[in-house]
Amino acid sequence: MTPTLVGRWQTRILILATMGVLITGLFTALYPSDPPPPFFPILAYVALLGLGWDALYHALQQRRWDHDWPAVFQLLAGLWEGLFILMLLTTVGLPGIGNTMPLGGFLWHYSLVWLGYFITAQSLMRILFPRWRFRGGQWWGRF
Repeated sequence: MTPTLVGRWQTRILILATMGVLITGLFTALYPSDPPPPFFPILAYVALLGLGWDALYHALQQRRWDHDWPAVFQLLAGLWEGLFILMLLTTVGLPGIGNTMPLGGFLWHYSLVWLGYFITAQSLMRILFPRWRFRGGQWWGRF
């Protein structure tokens, strides 16, 4: 499948709004801290900054001869995005979070959310929604 930019955005929002919220909710409930770290705001930043990253990935992808990514590129994108958010957290802080997020908590949370996102995008979406692949990843509307 070669996703359109809108398809990338819609898929990212859908998966993070379902799988990401589920994993973040479980992680928040099981993370032993008082008060619990701001995992939901981190998830929101992952989604928000990801829309910008998707625009960059889409532009780069259009330069490839087949206009598609191997799955390993998506994994590397997750690593890059996580490092970027971590850098922002530790250097300047993020509005609503500051720079008080424990490193271990962030790494575990982000890793589990991104792994859930990757598995869902690579397998579950293709199994449950086979037409999704033929619409360029779009869920609603034709832009």
